[in-house]
Amino acid sequence: MNKLLFLNIGFPEVVLILFFGAIPLILIIVSLASIMKSDFKDSTTRLIWVLIVLFLPVLGSLLYLLMGRRAKQDV
Repeated sequence: MNKLLFLNIGFPEVVLILFFGAIPLILIIVSLASIMKSDFKDSTTRLIWVLIVLFLPVLGSLLYLLMGRRAKQDV
């Protein structure tokens, strides 16, 4: 009963699936949602951040969350 019978996977496989699948996907979705809600100084900045996140998904999301939030316009 340690393994899911229909998929033949155990706990280590589930952890790997979550680590390499679900967590990066959530990170990308949060980053894109934050970009779309934000007011930037100009419209091209938003486009550049969206392209960075789409073409470099995990790295781009981390870069936006660490650096890109400072580029937002103070309202």
